[in-house]
This record gives sequence, C-alpha cells and structure tokens, in this order.
Amino acid sequence: MRRVYLLLLTFLLSAPVFSWAAVQPDEMLRNPALEARARTLSQQLRCMVCQNESIDESDAPLARDLRVLVRERLQAGDSDAQVLDFLVARYGEFVLLKPRLSWRTAILWGLPPGLLLTGVALLVVAAARRRRRVLEPVPTLTAAEQARLQKILADTGGS
Repeated sequence: MRRVYLLLLTFLLSAPVFSWAAVQPDEMLRNPALEARARTLSQQLRCMVCQNESIDESDAPLARDLRVLVRERLQAGDSDAQVLDFLVARYGEFVLLKPRLSWRTAILWGLPPGLLLTGVALLVVAAARRRRRVLEPVPTLTAAEQARLQKILADTGGS
C-alpha cells in the first residue's frame, strides 16, 4: 500500500511538469506538415486574454479563434511570415511572444544588454579606484611624530 501512495505522490508532484496543449482535436489539420507549422506558429503567438501564454497553451475562447484562424490561413496557402504579418496587422506587435526588432522595440531589446554593460563598466571603474587607493604610498611619520607616538605609548603602558 505504501508503494501505491508513493507512486500516486510522485505522479501528483510531477503533474505540473507535463504540458498539455489546449489544441482541441476538432481544430487539428489532417495534413501533418501543415499541423506542425500551425503548432509552431501558435507557440509564437500570445494569447490576448492570458497575455503570458501562447495560444497553443491557452484555453481562452479568443486563443481558440486565433488557432483556427492560423490554420485557415495556412490552408489558404499563406507562408508562416504571411500568417504572422496578418496577425500583427490585425492585433499589433503585442500578439507576438517575441517582438520583432524595430525602431519601436529597440529599447526593449537594447535595455538588458545596455544595463549589463553599464554594470560591468561601473565595476571596472570601482575596481580601478580601489586599486589606485591601495597603490598610493602611505605617508610616513616624521621624526617628531614618531617621538610623540613613542611617548604616548610609553605613558599608556604600551597598549
């Protein structure tokens, strides 16, 4: 009985790892090559309702409509680029999970590397300043200062 519980627990803990697509059997195309293209495209498109899921994973009605639309466009003979262009023209760049590089998205694409380079530059400057401080000569005591220090140490007992 203990093995059954362990097996059940293992299954339940690993269940979130398994990813079932939301594509329904009635949506699938008979042509396996077109269906593979449709699945690839639908994994690149954002569900406008869920916003952080692809339409391939979403159960939202709008995601279903978009999956059907993608399949209709592919059956009509559109290329993958034409399907994506059609959807971007209709819904805007937001429909793409990975936005295209353009002047509108340059900040989106350039900000992470820019921040990384800025951080590296700041670290290099800080290290150079620290190294410069360490390499500066430590001023030595004059004979008068040395004598005064010895007198203070003698008066306090050397501690």
